[in-house]
Amino acid sequence: MVTFIKQFKDITLNDIALVGGKNASLGELIIHLTPRGINVPDGFAVTADAFRTFIEYNQLQLPLQTVMQQLDKQSFSNLKETGSEARQLFLKGKLPPAIAQAIVEAYHHLSGASQIEVAVRSSATAEDLPSASFAGQHESYLNIRGEQALLNAVQQCFASLYTDRAIKYRIDKDFAHHSVLLSVGVQKMVRSDMACSGIGFTLDPESGFRELIHISGVWGLGENIVQGTVTPDEYFVFKPTLLKGKKAIIQKRLGEKAKTMIYDESENSTIINTDTPLAKRDQFVLTDNEVHKLAKWAYKIEEHYQRPMDIEWAKDGLTNELFITQARPETVHSQADHQQIIEFKLNGKGKTVIEGVAIGSKIATGTARVLKSTNESDRLKDGDIVVTDITSPDWDPVLKKTAAIITNKGGRTSHASIVARELGVPAIVGTGNATDKIKDGDLITVSCSEGKTGFVYAGKIPFETKIIDLSSVTMPKTTDVMMIVGDPEKAFKLSFYPNDGVGLMRLEFIIANSIQIHPMALVKFNELKDENVKERIETLTHNYADKESYFIEKLTESIATIAAAFYPKEVIVRTSDFKTNEYANLIGGVDFEPKEENPMIGFRGASRYYSDLYKEGFRLECKALKMVREEMGLENVKIMIPFCRTAEEGEKVVALMQSFGLKRNENRLKIYVMAEIPSNVLDAENFARVFDGFSIGSNDLTQLVLGIDRDTALIAPLFNEQHPAVKQMITMAIDKANALGKKIGLCGQAPSDYPEFTRFLVERGISSISFNPDALLTGIKNINNAEAELMLQNNN
Repeated sequence: MVTFIKQFKDITLNDIALVGGKNASLGELIIHLTPRGINVPDGFAVTADAFRTFIEYNQLQLPLQTVMQQLDKQSFSNLKETGSEARQLFLKGKLPPAIAQAIVEAYHHLSGASQIEVAVRSSATAEDLPSASFAGQHESYLNIRGEQALLNAVQQCFASLYTDRAIKYRIDKDFAHHSVLLSVGVQKMVRSDMACSGIGFTLDPESGFRELIHISGVWGLGENIVQGTVTPDEYFVFKPTLLKGKKAIIQKRLGEKAKTMIYDESENSTIINTDTPLAKRDQFVLTDNEVHKLAKWAYKIEEHYQRPMDIEWAKDGLTNELFITQARPETVHSQADHQQIIEFKLNGKGKTVIEGVAIGSKIATGTARVLKSTNESDRLKDGDIVVTDITSPDWDPVLKKTAAIITNKGGRTSHASIVARELGVPAIVGTGNATDKIKDGDLITVSCSEGKTGFVYAGKIPFETKIIDLSSVTMPKTTDVMMIVGDPEKAFKLSFYPNDGVGLMRLEFIIANSIQIHPMALVKFNELKDENVKERIETLTHNYADKESYFIEKLTESIATIAAAFYPKEVIVRTSDFKTNEYANLIGGVDFEPKEENPMIGFRGASRYYSDLYKEGFRLECKALKMVREEMGLENVKIMIPFCRTAEEGEKVVALMQSFGLKRNENRLKIYVMAEIPSNVLDAENFARVFDGFSIGSNDLTQLVLGIDRDTALIAPLFNEQHPAVKQMITMAIDKANALGKKIGLCGQAPSDYPEFTRFLVERGISSISFNPDALLTGIKNINNAEAELMLQNNN
């Protein structure tokens, strides 16, 4: 039986052949997820039967076949002409009266007494599949009102089955043109032009980390995100703590949102892009409660579909209600093999031409091709690097040739970013002015291997790649393998490596790179004398409630990101361990740091925390840690105190932490101490009363056992972690900790560099060894070999 119209409430995923992937998913949402509290705008589908009948009624089968046979499938030199000719066949055709009547009747049923605005969206029968998304290949028409406008939009959707990009995509995915039919979804319009809209992924779109929900949003219509016209707000929500009812937003990033896309009320379906007022650019588009609501909806949708999902959401400016307007399977990371990792590493540095948001983690070198539009695509050769303002789905056929993509505009969910992930090439988006800074024909290197900031370097910078097969890695049986992590931007990617948690998270990297300001300069901002310093601080903190909130929120987000990446494994956070000369380099730091002859063994670590010179700065660190553990529910975070000279000093710090809301053993809080001073080892029994465990800092312990300032190049050759005196001190530390029933680990390079040193540690009974990521696999191998040798020795 031929069916021209099917109501969303009567559609399930079993109807893809009749209504296409997009419409089938909307029906599935309405039937199964609106009862669970998710708002989905109602509507109906114009079926594939109607599309087939349109082709038969207008006798388009043979003309379409003839047009498509003329396509150059090698270089696609005549793709534009072929696509245009195919679309004209549809646009010159007539809607059969029976189809037109069915559409109008369904519209009246949806509208009631008034003629409401609707969204008219294409839904191909090979669309939104787990293996092929077809996202953005076909057209949508928004804010359509009235019978004739609706009929016109439906016919235009039919024609969009033959957009240039859709033709190329079908060939790339090996779909026969005649086998793909088009349905059209007609859905009640959400007036997001008067509020906001965006995209959600139920995994991290960069790394594929599955425990995250990523939401992005802009003012007005969401097309600005897809086109990459603006940089959106971003929210990273952690699923496990979301389900526990905790504050689950582990990161928020304010986008510039320079444009707002709205409807031109004077003309039906016309869209205009207006400048966003400055006040709204500095304002997040969603409240935290709204983010949590959308994240819970996204989780329910993923739970229903049993796979990672790509979701579109919108907020109605008239009712202030949130809606889910689309949901499709995520098709990039959900199919990736995370057991095999390719590492890219630059072997040199060059002049930085420009930087922006890094998409992926690869490196590419090639000739820059600065293109104003797809009309210049004939200038692009295979292996060139596209440099342009923004991209849209029309660019898809062009981008197949490129080695990398660089755009002025856009964020992580822009069109250029999505295509780069699908093609497996690096992209740097949101650079601002790459088309001005990079000259056409320049040889450049695009690096996305250095975290979430991507860099474009002048010239050809040598790099190497290493394929790591994680499936073949066997973890040691008796020794925990921990990681040393300092950069939150790399945390999700690093979480796929074999590990038992994070043995050392340094706060120094975060404070120096993300925060940049001395904490005391924020606490005592009004006492600062240097107006230039005050101006720099005002610039960095202007979007925060107060100066202290800037430090606390920034630090909280960084700690929470690493804690979430490795959850529920232990993440040991070492409180700040700058030396005075390093603290002084922070913005405003000069006013709060004494000058020392030897900062390496001066005013550092525990002695700072209870001193009036830094106590209030330590309070900010503790406040961030308390927020991560208690408000955000990441109780896998443990705390470690560095450079604590005496047990009495340790008692002072632990008491101070309790006064700041961090009580040892409350909410599973463990507080460890670095064993890096001989007194930590010699007086281990008293330190064990104050702390829950030890971590040997082999670098500082070596310098203090041998009396070597490791910052002094003149005596650097004398530094030796394997010196008998150092090993004797480490042996004593491990033996005492084990006798006291306390965990003891070691953080340092030696276990990965020297297999014999690893054997020594394993033989002594070390609890864990922490490695830098680049040394992790070598370290695991050394531990496994040591354990095997000891087992063989014991058996003999």
